[in-house]
Amino acid sequence: MNQTPLDGRRVLCFVGDEYEDLELWYPKLRLEEAGAHVTVAGEQADAGYRGKHGYPCVSDAAIAEMEVDDFHGVVCPGGWMPDKLRRLPKVLDLVRGFHARQKLVAAICHGGWIPISAGVYRGVRVTGSPGIRDDLENAGALWEDAAVVVDRHFVSSRRPADLPDFCRGMIEVLQEVPATG
Repeated sequence: MNQTPLDGRRVLCFVGDEYEDLELWYPKLRLEEAGAHVTVAGEQADAGYRGKHGYPCVSDAAIAEMEVDDFHGVVCPGGWMPDKLRRLPKVLDLVRGFHARQKLVAAICHGGWIPISAGVYRGVRVTGSPGIRDDLENAGALWEDAAVVVDRHFVSSRRPADLPDFCRGMIEVLQEVPATG
């Protein structure tokens, strides 16, 4: 079997009710296709969550049991889910931990609410849904209107139409992280 670009990389992806269906599934499948192992974590393990457009997702694990050292990065999909998950101290601690270790912090659309609440966007070039532009700027982020913005270990995109660029950005950042790190 041929080696893929992300062999040995592990990525955490958040899930909760009202997640944006494409913004969870497209990155999950694309990262797996590139060789990464993706763990989808919700408030409860083995729980069913429904996307904004009705697509179901069963969590692999509970957020409370996740540890930064077990992963190379985190993906924050959009939808209305981030507004609820950003209220969980464990979610914010995880995102702060990924940032402190300079591991991938990826957010698309309204997923940017999670890094905003974690306080990790000050001085970071980002994009996101135009609907949260004010929130991003008020958090100290430097907002750009682009399909993808990569600033060090941060990757961000605006909407589902940007998913190809978003995934390329995540793969680029993850390739720079040693598989054992």
